[in-house]
Amino acid sequence: MEILAEIVLRLFQALLEIILQIVFEVLAELGIRVVREPFRRGPVNPWLAAPGYALLGAAAGGLSLLVFPALFVHSPVARWINLFLAPLFAGLMMALIGARLRKRGAETIRLETFAYGFLFAFSMAAVRMGFGD
Repeated sequence: MEILAEIVLRLFQALLEIILQIVFEVLAELGIRVVREPFRRGPVNPWLAAPGYALLGAAAGGLSLLVFPALFVHSPVARWINLFLAPLFAGLMMALIGARLRKRGAETIRLETFAYGFLFAFSMAAVRMGFGD
């Protein structure tokens, strides 16, 4: 019974990390939408956008540590797994959001793709893993 409870607890902890990253990504998406409009002047080089999203993700990771200083995942092995799994799910979620927006004819931003969504969440997870607890 204890083993089952431990498994459920670890799955719940990993789920909390995923949810936290998705929430911060959606908040970043909304912030970018609000801020970008006045500065819009045509296509942007994706090689320049990628470091920007990595920095935004790292900043979100730092901010999240102010609110949630303790990591949800406690096992060192699980933290390494979470470092890749949570951003994978967050990237997939952002790609789904982008696909839904495009289907409705709405304008999308780069964060609403798998690659940039993954990059943002990975940077956030790396900061949380490196400085959390």
